[in-house]
Amino acid sequence: MGWVPMRRRMTCGVPSLNYGWTSAGTLLHIIDNERMDVPELLESASLLVPEATATENDITVRDIWDYLVHDEWEIALSLLEELGDGHSIPLAFREKLAEAAEQLRLERSTAWCHWRCSEIRNGVIRADLKLRPAGEGRRTTPISGTGVLRPMWDIGHLSPTGERAVSIAGLWVESMPMLEPGGQGIVRLVPLTPSHWTHLQLGQQITMHEDRTVAGTAVVLEVHRHAAAPGE
Repeated sequence: MGWVPMRRRMTCGVPSLNYGWTSAGTLLHIIDNERMDVPELLESASLLVPEATATENDITVRDIWDYLVHDEWEIALSLLEELGDGHSIPLAFREKLAEAAEQLRLERSTAWCHWRCSEIRNGVIRADLKLRPAGEGRRTTPISGTGVLRPMWDIGHLSPTGERAVSIAGLWVESMPMLEPGGQGIVRLVPLTPSHWTHLQLGQQITMHEDRTVAGTAVVLEVHRHAAAPGE
């Protein structure tokens, strides 16, 4: 069985990692300093992905290791984000990607990775949201699609006095930087209080509020429960 020579990498002029392959095809690294830098974060995250996992384009963690060896960090980060979609990946994976994206100063990737951490902690609801047109609702400007907005949602709860009770959830718009008034798109909702949302069913209609008026109507497409904390 052959061995590939270890390759010494330099980060900002400081030796950081030695990369190489074992005879079993496993990526090795030797940490030369204690700083958690970008290549180490990405390599560490990649080791949390099952080796058989692949993207829709059949990219595997082995391909990502090749990008890491050649200092293609942004490509490796993007592929790791894709590799983690639709798979059961530990929270630590998302946290490492978030830190790497932040060090690379990739604002949207940083926000997305932090958002995915929130989804693991609190659960996520995917829904098809239709906003009211500007002339019919309070809002006249687009809503941000990157998790900034935390609107109220009528999901069927009533207060002790029988009045409508709303629950809060952050909102991320898939595949769009923002959603215009009157626009429609698939959104991801992260509940502020996950226990309020456990009754939701596929196909259920919920309404979005920024005040007492209806800002939009959504149909639930998927419901993913939050990760259970120890003792739950």
